[in-house]
Amino acid sequence: MPDRPVPSVRPARAGDEDTLARIDRDTWSPLHAVSPAPEPPYQPFFDERHAVDDHLVAELAGAVVGYVRLGSPTPLASNAHVRQIQGLAVTDGARGTGAGRALVRAAVAEAGKRGARRITLRVLGHNAPARALYESEGFTVEGVQPQEFLVGGQYVDDVLMGRSL
Repeated sequence: MPDRPVPSVRPARAGDEDTLARIDRDTWSPLHAVSPAPEPPYQPFFDERHAVDDHLVAELAGAVVGYVRLGSPTPLASNAHVRQIQGLAVTDGARGTGAGRALVRAAVAEAGKRGARRITLRVLGHNAPARALYESEGFTVEGVQPQEFLVGGQYVDDVLMGRSL
């Protein structure tokens, strides 16, 4: 049995923008998205709210296969000790390779490097695979906003998760 490639994670570069934008569009799903499916003309992936430095990318066999966006939950100084996972996507072809787990672990490590004491995220209640991944990496449910979003004609919960660093 041949060895499977192992995903690696690195900081995003400006040249990753087109690839990350394509991954973001290709992985859009009502399982995790509360905004409508992207349609042309597409917005830039990197912008004033989502800088290159806010992203880590997963590579598998030399190809970019996913990303995690790490930001601040608010602009308040009193909340500066918290970082938030604000997006995570892995291509269909890289699912099951450990790329998602590698990205979560890298985001946790990066949050610590940036001086955070906590890391949080929001995930839709019906997204069982993502919730299981986060729980296996030490995140716990810290709150639920019942029926917070109407997605695909169904009301879904917004689950707030977090962990200390």
